[in-house]
Formats: sequence, C-alpha cells, structure tokens
Amino acid sequence: MELEQKGDLATRDLLSHMLLASDENCDVKSEMEISTQVICLLFATHHTTSSVITFILKYLAEFPDVYSKVLKEQMEIAKSKGPEGFLKWDDIQKMKYTWNVANETMRLTPPVQGTFREAITDITYAGFTIPRGWKMHWNVNTTHRDPKYFPDPEKFNPSRFEGKGPQPFTFVPFGGGPRMCPGREYARAQVLAFIHHVVTRFKWEKVDPCEKVAYNPSPIPSKGFPIRLQPLQNGSI
Repeated sequence: MELEQKGDLATRDLLSHMLLASDENCDVKSEMEISTQVICLLFATHHTTSSVITFILKYLAEFPDVYSKVLKEQMEIAKSKGPEGFLKWDDIQKMKYTWNVANETMRLTPPVQGTFREAITDITYAGFTIPRGWKMHWNVNTTHRDPKYFPDPEKFNPSRFEGKGPQPFTFVPFGGGPRMCPGREYARAQVLAFIHHVVTRFKWEKVDPCEKVAYNPSPIPSKGFPIRLQPLQNGSI
C-alpha cells in the first residue's frame, strides 16, 4: 500500500525491489515468483548457515582436542583485539584451523544435500545415457563420503583441509564451477564470526548425547540441540 501511495522510495528492502522490478516488457513479477524467491532467500541465507553453526558446536562438544585447537586460535585473535576491539576482515583470514573445522563439518553434515541441473547435451555416465533436457540431481552427501577422495570418510578430521585440501569438485557444499554459491564468502565470515564470539566466551556440553538428526531439508537435530553453557574467564572455565 505504501508503494502504491508513494511510488518508488529512495530506501527499499528486497521485497519492495521485487514488487517494483519489471522486465524488458514492463511486466512485474507474480506473487508466486516473489514468494518462491523469498523462500529461497530464507533457505539460502538462514537455514544453511544456522545448520552449519549448530553442527560445528556439536562436533566441538564431541571432540575436545579439536575444541582446544579452535579455542587457542580464537583466543589469540581475541587478545590481539583487546576487550573493545571489533573483528575485521584480516582477523577472519587468520581463522584457518576454525575454517578447516567448518569445512569438515560441512563434509560430514552438508547443509544442502544437492540440487537439480538440466542436461544441456546427451551424457553417457557409468554406462547410462542421460538425454538432453532431462533433469538431474547431484548429491553432496555421497560425494563427500567417497573413500577414493576422503580416506576413512566417517571420521571427523579437519586436517583433510590443510594445504591444498581435497581435489576439485570432491568437496562441494557450495557447489562448484560457474554456478558456485555466490554467498560463499559471506557465509564463511558469518560462521567464523559467530564461532569466534561463542568459543571465546563459553564452553558447552550436549544435554542429549544420543540426539538424532532429521533432514527438513537441511540437517536439524531432532530436539534443537540443547546444550549446557559455562562462561569462560581468561580463556578457561
């Protein structure tokens, strides 16, 4: 109603942009197109990153040695900033081990299980012919657990990502190639900033060691992953 009354506003949010945007024929988006894009936005920017953060906390609670290394890295950064210092881009770049932990989390529990692509030409794969125009679903979970590229694939091992890391197109939580997720660096900064502030302030333990994981479509702990928090004082409980 505000847009109808005042027209194009100087300050607009994403929804108003979509309501006002038109194509070369001056046609605006339908309500179905707008609602679809809003749902995709919520999934891509919220569900995926919140899922990754949740499972990083889960794995840190399960592997004290990994937690200790993350804590050491983050406390060194925190001490260099001082009590009132804000994180900067250079600080994010120093969180190499923490990002290895995030990558190993996304390998074992990818926030997106895969997506669809359309064959633009006839493809022969593993003895099967996929005709041009057919829809295909590429699977992240199966790729990440291929022992050819990830020895002992069920083991949580952040060191896999040291050096050059896995071979191209074997680790694909953000996809790959020209259609790789454009929000990769934003997600990395968001996840690492969150983990920094949690790790440097708290230690935690899982309330339910046997909590199951559901997929809807991102992995979600069935009980919401309840934890017990303890405050840290100068890097120790």
